[in-house]
Amino acid sequence: MFSKSKINEPGPKAGETPAAQPAASSAPAPSSQPSQAPSSPKAKPPASILSSDLHIKGNLKTSGDIQIEGQIEGDIRAHLLTIGEGAMIKGELVADDVVINGRIVGRVRGLKVRLTSTARVEGDIIHKTIAIESGAHFEGSVQRQEDPLATGGAAKPAPKPGSGTSAPTQASAPTMPPVQSKDG
Repeated sequence: MFSKSKINEPGPKAGETPAAQPAASSAPAPSSQPSQAPSSPKAKPPASILSSDLHIKGNLKTSGDIQIEGQIEGDIRAHLLTIGEGAMIKGELVADDVVINGRIVGRVRGLKVRLTSTARVEGDIIHKTIAIESGAHFEGSVQRQEDPLATGGAAKPAPKPGSGTSAPTQASAPTMPPVQSKDG
């Protein structure tokens, strides 16, 4: 039935008829397209979970969310990083949001860092906001930075004390005379 209309149409002949058949029957093509379309609006995939029997030696990097229940020797970078109660991490953690329920040996850098009552952290924490629940164990230093994810964030606070309140912006104080001669 459909082969008559395909024969009359210019284009591929019998060798490529199987490719043309899915186009003719509407059912298979739309079913594959809607499965791709909903994943496009979902820009954020579901959190990846690393189970408790998993042991990794190496670095992990994702732009999504990750929940770790196993053991990792290496650095981890993610958007939301959740460390489970039984998890053991040896390395640096870098994430927008870090929730620690398990044990960490290494530096933690995050915009929001939360140590729950079961957390065990040995290392420095660089954060924008931090919450430490009663019962959490922490050995190390805590440093607040406006952008703890940036590596050069420590250079910005140094000029602050020197400039004082004489200028609204730190960079505009030394450049005031050149700005006045900027007319021509």
